[in-house]
Amino acid sequence: MKLLSKAIEKDNGGQVTLMPEEPEDMWHTYNLLQVGDSLRASTFRKVLTESSTGSVGSNRVRTTLTISVEAIDFDTQACQLRVKGTNIQENEYVKMGAYHTIELELNRKFTLAKKVWDSVVLERIEQACDPAQQADLAAVIMQEGLANIVLVTPAMTLLRAKVEVTIPRKRRGNCTQHDKALERFFEAVMQGILRHISFDIVKCVLVASPGFVKDQFCTYLFGQAVKTDNKILLENRSKFVQVHSSSGHKYSLKEVLSDPTVTSRLADTKAAGEVKVLEDFYKMLQQEPDRAFYGVAHVEKANEAMAIDVLLVSDELFRHQDVATRSRYVKLVDNVRDNGGTVRIFSSLHVSGEQLNQLSGVAAILRFPIADLSDAEEDSSSDEE
Repeated sequence: MKLLSKAIEKDNGGQVTLMPEEPEDMWHTYNLLQVGDSLRASTFRKVLTESSTGSVGSNRVRTTLTISVEAIDFDTQACQLRVKGTNIQENEYVKMGAYHTIELELNRKFTLAKKVWDSVVLERIEQACDPAQQADLAAVIMQEGLANIVLVTPAMTLLRAKVEVTIPRKRRGNCTQHDKALERFFEAVMQGILRHISFDIVKCVLVASPGFVKDQFCTYLFGQAVKTDNKILLENRSKFVQVHSSSGHKYSLKEVLSDPTVTSRLADTKAAGEVKVLEDFYKMLQQEPDRAFYGVAHVEKANEAMAIDVLLVSDELFRHQDVATRSRYVKLVDNVRDNGGTVRIFSSLHVSGEQLNQLSGVAAILRFPIADLSDAEEDSSSDEE
């Protein structure tokens, strides 16, 4: 997704102009749109024309319309997005107040205006427009003396760092120079990984090389992590996957990603983040039920006590048509972040998101147990009524 312009006022009202570049961007746009927003985009309209002889014909014309959004239809299989609403700006082909359905197209810009842009929506735009935010796969393609650190998004491969160190050959009876240079090389690659790979976003790091370079590097990497007590590397050790490549050049990534054994391992690793958090929640629910809450009333009660360590929330809740309900979830997300908690927003298209929706779409793992929830239970029962 490309952000072409952004004009948001101090009262959080305003508009943004975006251009979807790939099918996945339609899913992001679907999550941005709400009933009551105004959408301006290029579209086709069937126009009736009358000739001088009185015969009536019809033809399709391309025009730009601004509509007030009333219904949003997203086809998950074809990644097509149709938005229905009434025309709110003068147009030579369409009367004011007339209904029209705009089908958003790839590589055609649209302008979306809202009365209030909340933090969740703005974060969604940032995530959709920043390629690094989508890159949940990183790769270190290496050979002795050369390493390429890349981020892989659904649309492109971004080279983040290239490390080159001259490594002398081993000499008979004396490998000191070779070993020292190799250590310097591994240190430079390790610093490149720490600088350019955000483990909050990246779910898998491929380490690929010919021969045993990848094995030596991983031994060095985690050896140094233990020595220096580097928690980032130690906590994300399971994300590193060692694979074979024919060289340390960037083009070798293609052969690595097309290997069926690698793709099957990647599928498990990339989905592991959301699945693991949900598993942790279920374990906590069994072992310490006073530290695992679900349902909005209970979770809000835990939030008031500043007890939430991890908040699990489905993106479906942010598409709620009732503004007050939507604002309630946005406020919850903001509060948890302000109190130092972690927020994991689950996609309702993913199996883990579907499971979370069965638990009301919102759940929390707490820092400490909370036993007395009689007030929250009364709130939730009154909500149901």
